[in-house]
Amino acid sequence: MALKEPMEDEADSLALLRLLQLASSALPVGAYSYSEGIEALVEANRLGDRSALEDWLVQELRVGTIRVEAAILVKAYKACQSNDWEAINHWNRWLSAARETEELRSQSLQMGRSLVRLLHDLQVLPQSTLLHGDGCHFAIAFALAAVHWHIALQPAMLGYLHGWATNLVNAGVKLIPLGQTAGQQLLLKLQPVIQQTVDEALTLPDQALHSCSWGLTLASMKHETQYSRLFRS
Repeated sequence: MALKEPMEDEADSLALLRLLQLASSALPVGAYSYSEGIEALVEANRLGDRSALEDWLVQELRVGTIRVEAAILVKAYKACQSNDWEAINHWNRWLSAARETEELRSQSLQMGRSLVRLLHDLQVLPQSTLLHGDGCHFAIAFALAAVHWHIALQPAMLGYLHGWATNLVNAGVKLIPLGQTAGQQLLLKLQPVIQQTVDEALTLPDQALHSCSWGLTLASMKHETQYSRLFRS
């Protein structure tokens, strides 16, 4: 087997480091402040232990909105590679239309806006990088960053879904509550499901861009009027 050239190793290492930065919970986009309905479900005694949280997250990865987001990330990534801004704007508008509650749409746009602003400040994206409409959804901004940082598509998707899972597991650790070890055990159990979601999203056709997320929708709507909250709607 031929060895990689040193410059290839350095490029791969740099791309990995940039992916770790992009998927880090320390990325200042406010992801940690959202529970995506989990707080409302805990309040309603629908999520009371690690097993229940695991079931919820697994179903979201298999048939929920996050599965569709991963597929849109693929389309935005490829469109950015070919500098097709018409397609990027199309999928950005598509995500706005697909959000079933104002709270979930606002979350995605706020996180996307924060990431685009950060990428401008880091000089990853030029200031002229603007999208039409409401703003930029987080999945679209993540795809733009991955392309400009030369992060391969599959690792970028794994990082995106791992970041999503980490944020919601951490929400469960605080709300249920779970111990830190239980949270890490849950993340390990989710890894094969995340890989399966990535494999499916890479080839998901346009006519299959649908989800079964009515539970998330109802929980999101309930959370807005919850009496006491730790997380944002």
